[in-house]
Amino acid sequence: MLACDNSIYCANAVKLCALYYYSDDMAQRCRYAQIGCAAQKRGFACAVDNSDTYGTHMEKEKFLIKLEDIYRRYCELSEKLSDPAVISDTAEWTKTAKDQAEIAEPSQKYEEYLSIVKQLGQAQDAVKTEADPEMKELLESEVEDCSEKIRTIKEELKILLLPKDKNDDRNCIMEIRGGAGGEEAALFAYELYRMYLNYCEHHRLKVEVVDINETELGGIKEIVLNIFGKNAYKQLKFESGVHRVQRVPETESQGRVHTSTATVAVLPEAEDVEVEIKDEDIRVDVYRSSGAGGQKVNKTETAIRITHFPTGIVVTCQDERSQLKNKDKAFKVLRSRLYDYYNSQNQSAYDEHRKSLVGRGDRSERIRTYNFPQGRVTDHRIGLSLYSLDTFIMGDIEAMTEALAVAEREAQLAGEE
Repeated sequence: MLACDNSIYCANAVKLCALYYYSDDMAQRCRYAQIGCAAQKRGFACAVDNSDTYGTHMEKEKFLIKLEDIYRRYCELSEKLSDPAVISDTAEWTKTAKDQAEIAEPSQKYEEYLSIVKQLGQAQDAVKTEADPEMKELLESEVEDCSEKIRTIKEELKILLLPKDKNDDRNCIMEIRGGAGGEEAALFAYELYRMYLNYCEHHRLKVEVVDINETELGGIKEIVLNIFGKNAYKQLKFESGVHRVQRVPETESQGRVHTSTATVAVLPEAEDVEVEIKDEDIRVDVYRSSGAGGQKVNKTETAIRITHFPTGIVVTCQDERSQLKNKDKAFKVLRSRLYDYYNSQNQSAYDEHRKSLVGRGDRSERIRTYNFPQGRVTDHRIGLSLYSLDTFIMGDIEAMTEALAVAEREAQLAGEE
């Protein structure tokens, strides 16, 4: 069906649509996509209807129209990457390659979808003309298989089209603090630190201690970590919030179960260009480090404290023996905290009525309970309980993080409908 006065052009455009969907040649498909794009700019709207000519599976659902645009862009970028002028310009080639990579996954999945659609159309045509009953039965079975594959791929495509968190591929800052419960809370904070350390080691994420405040019994009042690696923030972002532990503390002589808490904050690492820190807005103090570390650490002023006046945020770092290294780490943490601070201000004013199922990971939320007498860990955001606390507390948290990611996707899909 075409919105066009020129019947000859309309007929040709229909052919181009068919060629676009059914061509096996990548270069040809790119060319047809570009012609279709040019036609749209000239004001011609071309759409394949649900007639038997192109198959009832070619319905124009909203997300498929969006995928056509993405795929068209992917084809244009693919062709651009082979342009000698672009190849000779390193900066332009790098930018083009990055743009193409961002839409490569949905585009390649859409190519798979088009291939199955073509296969289904051919099978449907063959069923109509086949006289042999056995062959007809096989062809009908192929039609059913293709239809099922199309339904599956459509669901996968919908997920690929969901808006992605722009911070997912960043490194992150993790802050763990003991909450209510005194020394028991500090000991629980240490166990959370050990849990995340094991998880990061298993997933090839590098962990660097920025600042740590320990207790005499081996607990942690506060620890700040830099975590580096592929999708570090994406893997850990759902851990932000209040973690509650229920168990008999080592210091409890009556055998009573106590409830203590620790807070975890996971912040995406901010780039220098994203957060402007003016010299007049901060004060940098230098002081002697405390705690174990040798004579040089304790007797030399290597520790750094940065105070940001507009927000009141204070960052300290005393992990390194070098004052310059501590200062660099402290500024990195400050940038991430400011990035989170300003983003949180925007988030609170943005679309409150469409709260995500798993929340924002706000630190005031009680997100998870670790019940040691029952060997159970429960995430309150999605109501999931796992009875494998012994392995969970040692870093085997994938089942929970994957369930949280699935819940977020389902909430996003529900919001798109």
